[in-house]
Amino acid sequence: MTFSLHKYGDFFPGTGHSSDTGAKEGTGFSVNAPLTSGITDQSYREIFQPVMSKIMEVYQPGAIVLQCGADSLTGDRLGCFNLTLHGHAECVSFVKSFGVPVLVLGGGGYTIRNVARCWAYETSVVLDKEIPNEIPFNDYYEYYAPDFELHLTPENMENLNTRE
Repeated sequence: MTFSLHKYGDFFPGTGHSSDTGAKEGTGFSVNAPLTSGITDQSYREIFQPVMSKIMEVYQPGAIVLQCGADSLTGDRLGCFNLTLHGHAECVSFVKSFGVPVLVLGGGGYTIRNVARCWAYETSVVLDKEIPNEIPFNDYYEYYAPDFELHLTPENMENLNTRE
């Protein structure tokens, strides 16, 4: 079973429409949530949680592989979504709440300082460890200017995803 939330429309590779549910023996084992620009934490949660809950109810997997694409974060050079680290990591927490083994993988992300922020924060969520918002001094400290903080502020962009 694959559940995918992704950019859809005039965007490479042009696959992943909601009617794409798998092929041949895999029919019924793919759920696509095609999104457009500007999706926010709240909108993402309103899609992710009920769909994931239903998948867990119906398929009852023994383990989950969760691939977290950092290109969905606000400020990504190529991405066009508007998620914060909190909204992104909420998915990790929600999946953990089912109590089955979870393998968390990274992927995507084209603004490297935000990818580092994402994996640092999501690792803390996986381990149930609080980490400070202040970036500690390191060899790449200047990349985190001007605020030198872990968490991202959403951009002022319109969420083009309607409830429909």
